[in-house]
Amino acid sequence: MEFQPEDILEDVADTIGVPGLVAGVSAVILAPLLIPAVAKVGKPIARAAIKGSIVAYQKAKGVVDEAGEVFEDLVAEAKVELAEQSEKTSDSINTVTS
Repeated sequence: MEFQPEDILEDVADTIGVPGLVAGVSAVILAPLLIPAVAKVGKPIARAAIKGSIVAYQKAKGVVDEAGEVFEDLVAEAKVELAEQSEKTSDSINTVTS
């Protein structure tokens, strides 16, 4: 059995079909023309998406930082209250034992 290029073409056509074969060949032919055009359009879109992501990150970071400050304030207030309660308890004990 001898190698025939037509056999490969028939196998490909049978596997992916004629429309798939036409689409593949068209893509190979049009790619050098379409890639630069898509890059011209895609680059500003990508840049805008990146800028939007940076702005969103900065806003989220600000919100998280503020939430952290609020939490630290709550912890400090809770420590002060615990210290006051501890002082009241020790004052009560000293008054009873005196």
